[in-house]
Amino acid sequence: MSVRLPDQPITSRPAGAPGAPGTPPASRRAVRRPGRVGWEVAGLGGIARPRVLGVLAVVLAFAVAGLVASVSIGEFPIPAGDVFRALTGTGGADATLIVRELRLPRALTGLLVGFAFGLAGALMQAVTRNPLASPDLIGISAGASTGGVAAILIGGVTAAGAGSYASVPLGALVGALVAAGVIYTMAFRDGTITGFRFVLVGIGVQGALGALTSWLLARADINEASRAMVWLTGSLNGRGFEHARWAGLALLVTLPVVLALIRPYQLLQYGDDTARALGLPVDRARVALLLASVVLAGVATAAAGPIGFVALAAPQIARRLTGTANLPLLTSGCVGAALMLGADLAARLVLAPLELPVGVVTGAVGAPYLMWLLTRANRIGRAG
Repeated sequence: MSVRLPDQPITSRPAGAPGAPGTPPASRRAVRRPGRVGWEVAGLGGIARPRVLGVLAVVLAFAVAGLVASVSIGEFPIPAGDVFRALTGTGGADATLIVRELRLPRALTGLLVGFAFGLAGALMQAVTRNPLASPDLIGISAGASTGGVAAILIGGVTAAGAGSYASVPLGALVGALVAAGVIYTMAFRDGTITGFRFVLVGIGVQGALGALTSWLLARADINEASRAMVWLTGSLNGRGFEHARWAGLALLVTLPVVLALIRPYQLLQYGDDTARALGLPVDRARVALLLASVVLAGVATAAAGPIGFVALAAPQIARRLTGTANLPLLTSGCVGAALMLGADLAARLVLAPLELPVGVVTGAVGAPYLMWLLTRANRIGRAG
């Protein structure tokens, strides 16, 4: 059986051609496909076209530039050269203190959290085949928020890490997993899941979890509730290396798993029937990819709070930039990192010296985007 993408004619493969009997496994080489502008990435089951690689490089450069700007720009400006010297230990004492202790942990946290949100959004939207299936809209971030608030209230920790901060990401992860399990169970019907039902169930679960979070805050001591509310606004202020460490650990664990599942990730975007016809165990692949998305969203929420719309917008922006039918994973993560760092810079500079939570900026930008997405879905006659 020969499987071709829609824009290629179906032809038989001669002996010795890629995929023919007796040919070395594709994981050992990069293969140039006739009629395709690009190369099949060894072991990843995807096509790396020049435009995709170029966009990835440009977006990654923007993310790195945002990281440098976040460390350099502030009430006490530090030139990029002095930033490098401070990082290498050859700069002045004041610059070293500001860069290493104050700005670098915040910038690294924003970079890693943005990448995690972008990757989580791409996974969830691709698996459900619905651009509205974002962790912050369908209850995953709400579950992480409930778990994080419970950890803050019970453990007596703050968003900035006072106390045992490890309880916050663990609580957020448990809350996100429980919310995802409820959504998946309620949306699963007749042996399959549709993106529309997944989103509707998720919105309902999000409402219930929001009410539960409010109840926890109402029952808490005023000082504990204040600590939790600071975290719930979604901010990078006061973030330290412990927050970046947890976000980096989540990426270190999940990213290799996601790359190993890149072929199931691509096939699921063409529909369950097509994926099954090609021999894919659909249910297991979907659960594994959703689990990776939930872990990323939960730990990212624990590090910076429930920041909205980054996971929703980053995959769609990445797809439009690359011009691909599938959602590009790494590009989505880099777009999410660039969006997060850009929003944090805007939050610090627009009303300086007053500093806004980064969640306020992403919400102000993301809400009109969500309305446009809903309007577009309605205009073309499908709900997502």
